Amino acid sequence: MRHSQLRAFHYVAAHGGFSRAAEALFLTQPAVSEQVRKLEQEHDVLLFHRERKRVRLTETGEHLFLLTRQLFEVEQRIADYMSETRAAIEGELRIVADSAHHVIDLLSQFRQRYPGVTVSLRSGNTEEILAELRGYNADIGVIGDAPTGPDLELLDLGQTPIIAFAARGLLQAPEAGLTLTEALTYPLVLREHGSKTRASIEEEVARQKLTMAPGIVAEGREAVREIVASGAGIGFVSLAEFGHDTRLVQIPLNGVDIRMRETIVHLGQRRDVRVIRTFMEFARPSGGAA
Repeated sequence: MRHSQLRAFHYVAAHGGFSRAAEALFLTQPAVSEQVRKLEQEHDVLLFHRERKRVRLTETGEHLFLLTRQLFEVEQRIADYMSETRAAIEGELRIVADSAHHVIDLLSQFRQRYPGVTVSLRSGNTEEILAELRGYNADIGVIGDAPTGPDLELLDLGQTPIIAFAARGLLQAPEAGLTLTEALTYPLVLREHGSKTRASIEEEVARQKLTMAPGIVAEGREAVREIVASGAGIGFVSLAEFGHDTRLVQIPLNGVDIRMRETIVHLGQRRDVRVIRTFMEFARPSGGAA
């Protein structure tokens, strides 16, 4: 008994005729008829009553059709399972993010759904992330604001205000906030050039015709956090990235509305890479909840 014979029988029974079964299987009608004939001949059974232009299942055929329905349903379920498994285990998903805070929960849920995916997460500023994507050294970027470029595909994660922050005790009433002019009187701990957070602050400083002189420039968000926590000055960060650190306090920026938009980005020409497509579908609002 061959799989092709059972498949031909099943399609004839399901579609009610040899010609329709042939169309569904992309075979010729004689080829389908021959497969069914061999199945009947090899097992000395009659599966169909052939009546001119129509066929009817015999009692034996009815029993066999019940079994083949179960067989091919399981076969489809296996195909679906293997397809999903294959999507989950294909290679490493390499993510470079300006802040891991925006994707930590998403990555946790993604790993639960696709435990076979190995995820690597590195940090970088906007310029570095785009260079890594375009150099095929990363698959997914998480970037402040929406980068431009016809080669990129984006998924908006929303936006949050930029705030100042300082070591606990540096300001008497940090919850009251500071104007940007007041904030600039403190020693400033800023990130390197290429940071979207720094660029956003510099744009607002220029708009207000103020002057900003960084006291310390640090490479990366964590370095800024540690320097600020030591009491060396004030830093800036988006509210979503502030996190939980008992050494630090938030300082609202009064009189300005500087916002940081976070975006998931990948190269458009790589949209069909299975692990990238799977992650992007999962990251969309309806995807993770599915």
